[in-house]
Amino acid sequence: MQTRFFALSRYPEGRPEREFFQLETQTLPDLAPGEVRIRNHWLSVDPYMRGRMSGVHTYVPPFELGKPMEGGAIGEIIASHDERFKEGDLVGHMGGWRDIAQTSAEGVQVLPDFGVAEQAYLGVLGMPGMTAWTGLNLIAECKPGDNVLVSAASGAVGSLAVQLAKAKGCHVVGIAGAANKLAWLESLGIEPVSYRDRDAQELSDALRLASPKGIDVVFENVGGICLEAALSQLNEGARIAVCGMIDSYNAKTPVPGPSNLAQLVVRKAKMQGFIVADHWQHYPDFLKEVAPQVVAGKLDYKETVKEGLESTPDAFLELFEGGNTGKMLVKLD
Repeated sequence: MQTRFFALSRYPEGRPEREFFQLETQTLPDLAPGEVRIRNHWLSVDPYMRGRMSGVHTYVPPFELGKPMEGGAIGEIIASHDERFKEGDLVGHMGGWRDIAQTSAEGVQVLPDFGVAEQAYLGVLGMPGMTAWTGLNLIAECKPGDNVLVSAASGAVGSLAVQLAKAKGCHVVGIAGAANKLAWLESLGIEPVSYRDRDAQELSDALRLASPKGIDVVFENVGGICLEAALSQLNEGARIAVCGMIDSYNAKTPVPGPSNLAQLVVRKAKMQGFIVADHWQHYPDFLKEVAPQVVAGKLDYKETVKEGLESTPDAFLELFEGGNTGKMLVKLD
């Protein structure tokens, strides 16, 4: 049996070019003891993957040039040399960016059975949902009545963070760009604020109008002017959960920090970065709280779907162009 997979041909500087992603074919070896073979149905592309294209070890190792890339995936077991898995099991794993994955069974999990679409475990009930829940609850200690601000609020993580905060009884402001994304946020009961064609001061003024009582919790996905504007509106004792800094992921030179970091001192605020993998022991708690909301239709989660393995690099690159509403996914044939 053969697998088709994407590999990086070189490490990009700045925004990756489509030509850096090479589609390769390889004949799979026989299954070794403890291995499984999976036919992938759905692939995930996520902004954090840009850091793995730098050639530098961050909190995860970089992708190796010429070797199969990795990412979240959902698929079906088609062969197993591990007694915990049988043919036909639907599983989640990290053997993405390919159609057939052959991997150690240690990194594979049978999908929970909540009666939802299987791709939900790459989005609302997967890493993005868990990230939103972790940032709000474990890092920012969000509580009812807080005034909450979320940047990239129409993305896979941000769109869940705003709804989870709203469900807690918070006043929630969401930053986004395109008119349709702002309208969607407004339909969810979120105060939408556009960052388009605004500098940090103009965005700060817009946030003041959207949240006249200031901001207690910031869920930061972007950095740049979004973080600077948020800092200017903090209440005393505010908590900032830093999930990502997508504004700088493709920067060729170091990006200057916010000019008003002193607000952390003035407002006695706390700012903490986090990696969701460090909190995965809480995944059952997340499912217990969020899965019933998904099943009951109380969370309006969006998916942007690209078709076919060949479209995977394009789906990834569109993340940096605002091309997705909610979770960006690739559906395989």
